[in-house]
Amino acid sequence: MRNLWGLFDVLILTLGVGCLHAQQLQPPPVHLVREVVYNELHDHDHHGYWRYWIESHSQEISRLEDQVETAEGPIARLDRSNGRPLDTAGRLAEEGRLNRLLISPGEQARYRQQHVEDEERIGRVVALLPDAFLYEDAGVENGCYHMRFRPNPNFSAHSIETRIFHAMSGELWVSQRYKRLVRLDGHIEENVDFGFGILGRVYKGSWFQLQRTQVSATDWKTERIQVHINGRAILFKTIVHETSELRRGFVAVPPGMNLAQGVLLLNETELSSAAVSPASFAVSR
Repeated sequence: MRNLWGLFDVLILTLGVGCLHAQQLQPPPVHLVREVVYNELHDHDHHGYWRYWIESHSQEISRLEDQVETAEGPIARLDRSNGRPLDTAGRLAEEGRLNRLLISPGEQARYRQQHVEDEERIGRVVALLPDAFLYEDAGVENGCYHMRFRPNPNFSAHSIETRIFHAMSGELWVSQRYKRLVRLDGHIEENVDFGFGILGRVYKGSWFQLQRTQVSATDWKTERIQVHINGRAILFKTIVHETSELRRGFVAVPPGMNLAQGVLLLNETELSSAAVSPASFAVSR
């Protein structure tokens, strides 16, 4: 789920089999959302493990990483920086970083703990969906249930992350056949203040987008994440957070590997850079 942060079926040939049966009647939106949340939170009961490319862009920096999922968390090796292959010094630095992780029980413990905390944080946010928002049926699009959402005024947010999330309005698409999250677009329509604006503020107009794709009969993976956050922290420090992440080339790997086995796989074999994900969705804002 770390990631927390795909879409199917505009034409079945191009977007797979994720969203079918467009003639089905849509259930009440909040019931549908509760079913989707249940499926997402129980994903780890039967999910597989995968290897894939992660192409990320943040401000003026771009990275291409080869990542392998293990039972102790995902492990990645940097392949390109700002579109260029690593030089000798860069490759040695990556090898050193991975080797230090493998020989340090303390580093591995911290790595595993961070993975658990990431999973729990994402799970908490996903679990808010049925209660934090009010939903409006927007029909069926390409076999996916389409809903619009806005903040539920009767919901009380008790943390910074939930206050920001609850301030979102936007749109949600759900696979009809699998009741899985396909796409989520959210934007903040009003400023979110902390400590009456003294401690910080997230400005209206901030937005994010999440897309997921089906990679096997049971597995769905996050394919694209885009985040644009403008804000101000304590002492008037301006915060601008812009990042996008595209994942592609999903290949199944043996389940239950530990970190050392994941690093060994990264070092012994190469993932084809020509591989592409099962679905591609053009993003526009």
